[in-house]
Amino acid sequence: MIEIEPTLTAAIEVARTAGAILRQGFGRERTIEYKGEVNLVTEYDRRAEALIVSALQERFPDHRVIGEEGSDTGPEESPYSWLIDPLDGTTNFAHRFPVFAVSIALLERGEGLVGVVFDPTRDELFAAGAGLGARLNDEPISVSQTAELDKSLLATGFAYDRRTAADNNVGNLARFVRRCQGIRRAGAAALDLAYVACGRLDGFWEMGLHPWDVAAGTLLVREAGGRATDLAGDEDYPSGRRIVASNGLIHQQMLDVLRTP
Repeated sequence: MIEIEPTLTAAIEVARTAGAILRQGFGRERTIEYKGEVNLVTEYDRRAEALIVSALQERFPDHRVIGEEGSDTGPEESPYSWLIDPLDGTTNFAHRFPVFAVSIALLERGEGLVGVVFDPTRDELFAAGAGLGARLNDEPISVSQTAELDKSLLATGFAYDRRTAADNNVGNLARFVRRCQGIRRAGAAALDLAYVACGRLDGFWEMGLHPWDVAAGTLLVREAGGRATDLAGDEDYPSGRRIVASNGLIHQQMLDVLRTP
């Protein structure tokens, strides 16, 4: 059995070290490549991922480590998997827009054990361990108490295939605009989820994400007292393809909007 608290401490140390790389590179000249029509990658994505993978391999050699930029190391049969997004918000980073984060999560057979989201520009580190609650810079956090959708501040985003996908979230955005107090689209899903966890946002939804985008943030939300499901309300660990996260009080209201034809 893994000990969650020391494992979380190790993940925090790794996230801060990777964040220092991003902070050093932010605003400087950088090499930008395209993985798709609107999907960017920079050398800092790769440098941060290499550092994280190396550090986790050294500390947890019997764990699998999977990263957004192609890393997949360790025994496939391991019950423990690390999911890494070394630079969530690459488009923001590339455009010198200061909203991005490092996201690191550990799962045991698909269930979240440890989640860390680090915003290096604000020096804000969100961390959660299963059964340990959620914290921001080592202070306990909890979700908001807003109970009505029309008084709620929400966040969303748009997948990289939004130019071609039929389910591109634009229709959902139009419906929520008429139902909530406001919507923000900052471009970093891990931070959106962290903001739900600490009560800055009341809810978040998005389509077309991946497990490494949501693994840490989902645990943060749940440990802070909120809910994270798919669009059917399924509590099983979501893949990120269709995720809804909230303070719990407005969750069903959000699902009702998303189910509207």
